[in-house]
Amino acid sequence: MTIPPDAQAAKSRSDDAMNLELVKYMRHAMKCQIGRQIALQGAVDDYRPHVVVIFGASGNLAKRRIFPTLWRLFRDDLLPKKVNFVGYAWSSLTMLQLAQSFEKYCEVKYTEKELFVRFMKKCAYIQGSYNETSGYKCLQKIVNVVQADADIPVNRLFYLALPPSMFVEVTAQIKEHCMDEGDSWSRIIVENISGLETKSNVILSDHLAHMFKPNQIYRVNHYLCKDIVPTFLILRFGNALFDASWNRNSIESVAIMHKEKSDMTASSACTGQYDIIRDIMSNHLLQILSLVAIEQPASLCADDVRDEKVKVMKAIGEISTQDVVLGQYQTENGSAKNGFLVNRNMPTFAQAVVRIKNDRWDGVPFILSSGTAMNETSIEVRVLFKPIKEGDKVTRVELVIGVHPNDIVRLKMQTEISGMEAMIEDAELNVNYAREDKITRSQEPYERLFIDVFKGSQINLVREDELNCAWSGGPQAEDEIIAKYGFLST
Repeated sequence: MTIPPDAQAAKSRSDDAMNLELVKYMRHAMKCQIGRQIALQGAVDDYRPHVVVIFGASGNLAKRRIFPTLWRLFRDDLLPKKVNFVGYAWSSLTMLQLAQSFEKYCEVKYTEKELFVRFMKKCAYIQGSYNETSGYKCLQKIVNVVQADADIPVNRLFYLALPPSMFVEVTAQIKEHCMDEGDSWSRIIVENISGLETKSNVILSDHLAHMFKPNQIYRVNHYLCKDIVPTFLILRFGNALFDASWNRNSIESVAIMHKEKSDMTASSACTGQYDIIRDIMSNHLLQILSLVAIEQPASLCADDVRDEKVKVMKAIGEISTQDVVLGQYQTENGSAKNGFLVNRNMPTFAQAVVRIKNDRWDGVPFILSSGTAMNETSIEVRVLFKPIKEGDKVTRVELVIGVHPNDIVRLKMQTEISGMEAMIEDAELNVNYAREDKITRSQEPYERLFIDVFKGSQINLVREDELNCAWSGGPQAEDEIIAKYGFLST
């Protein structure tokens, strides 16, 4: 098809605008690496008071992740100046007991002890039921006190570190008793909407949409809070090398792999407390897939990026049972570890080949795999380019993007060895974001999450239609499937 000159010019102007925006985005990312406070200038409101409420404050997520994250942000002066923290749970605890439960995860240095005391003075705890109004009314009284002292409306951030089964009741109580009156903002962070069947997911999504406006709901996918959104967008659209070859003509297959070394997670799966297909594959890995396969968005604003991700998910075809491998973790004697009874219907390893039915990706297999009790803990994307044949020799190029634990980009290729006889050897080009000479420490996913919520940015979070579209060392068969599409274990 011939493109008219005026259309070509329009497309060129559009591409130029997008490239300029990418340059700005890259500069912003560089600022985050060189000095994170620079990136936050003007992003948070230091004039207005804020109250951060953590529901499920006595749980492991709050103790191991949320409170330590808030401490680090407070320590590094990356939170609003006027901020208070309120933990809410049914457990009978004092604030001191709660602090003792999470202080060890904060890794407070000796020189930071005085600052940590200041942090704790900003914390309060409410023991309350999740389905009775008294606790929520007590919470609102605390907010009212903060508002009266500041003589200005308070911004409210509610973090639901709770099982999805409790979201409906808790959010209904928040809506009735704890919201702002329109003169400030209220934002709800919903942790890990996963592990549900389609019907339950739709009911929950409809409930949240009825209760709150889209800009009030922040659906957490902590995989997306690891800076992988800018990583993939910049790598893909900021480099002509990859942009031109990012299609079915050049790429043979794509593998997105999640490995968890912990066997406790596997044991939880055996008892039905953890579903690797719903919790990892349909929730996390599909989000990464949508970023790998995304078309160029109109801009880098959150809705434009998520619009393109939704298009990818809608183009995913039905998965063939022949392209699925399921396995279950067992010890050497054939039983689940630590005395857990085995639920034979609950896999601890899963692999599926997904196919995207559009012009760019038709025929390219996307291999999603996730397993617990594996040989390592890692998340990576491997893009395998089509082989190049020269006589009897076959050379391949592979792009590896590490998401966790190391943020890396590695390009595997073949180069010639200098000498009298021409010889070829494998070589790698590496970009390691966690290199030792980096000026500042890397930003944890939950830190980026809180910063985004305070800024009102939803680019790293999941939208309702994305979530709905996502619901339509492992077994030997894993190697057979992955080898069928060109990958070999190395």
